[in-house]
Amino acid sequence: MPAPRRHPRTPAASGQRAVDRADARGSAGSPRRALRYALGGFALAAVLVAAAVAVLLMGGPRAEHGAPPAAEPEAAGEPLAAADPADAPAADPEWLARVAADTGIPKRALSAYASAALTLASEQPGCRLGWNMLAGIGSVESDHGRINGSRLLPSGQTTPRIIGVPLDGTRFIETPDTDGGAIDGDPEWDRAVGPMQFIPQTWEMFGRDGNGDGRVEIDQIDDAALSAAALLCDPGLDLTIGEHWIAALDGYNPSAAYNNDVADAAERYAQYG
Repeated sequence: MPAPRRHPRTPAASGQRAVDRADARGSAGSPRRALRYALGGFALAAVLVAAAVAVLLMGGPRAEHGAPPAAEPEAAGEPLAAADPADAPAADPEWLARVAADTGIPKRALSAYASAALTLASEQPGCRLGWNMLAGIGSVESDHGRINGSRLLPSGQTTPRIIGVPLDGTRFIETPDTDGGAIDGDPEWDRAVGPMQFIPQTWEMFGRDGNGDGRVEIDQIDDAALSAAALLCDPGLDLTIGEHWIAALDGYNPSAAYNNDVADAAERYAQYG
């Protein structure tokens, strides 16, 4: 595994990030820092529509020290049901209130991260994605939907919309338009969109309905969080292993600095959940 590298711990709150294909200049051969608690220790009570299920995900040792021991979800009662977004698990309200207060993550965003992590725990238990990895990405990408004066509505929609700079090669890797401007409003260049900052091409591949309303909306936090979770777990890796965590995040954004920013945020959040 590459040697760890430290970096500033401040989230990117002063400007937009191009999520899926960010500036790769200077990243080749640069070391990525694996997350100390790749899974993130948290006690999270999952409430399903069909049945209440208690889920316990325990954090492993430092990822830099090699593969942590397996820490699979333990379910009491019926196993988590997969697939239908309408049956997506929701985090326990007391857990949400406590962790939101401790971390400063808006409760609405935290709920989306937790639900997405629990959904993937059911659909792809071998992935072992932690809610804190999604929260780390949400922090760096959009300050959990709050960047540049935006905010999350109770519905989970961001207002005003969060749209990044044109990917014209000036600051980030050149990405000509792939959606005719239908998603990002730009018919010439793609732009990163929404609280998790997907570009249209990647959204086309991984976009999912996270809140069960029958729509797949890039600006809606439940949809965006579940889509990010699906992207991270798509390679089929165990994300409690440091090298796998790094590889999955590279698929989201191949910048070493980005990796380290997300790792810092995710590691910090893991202390509270």
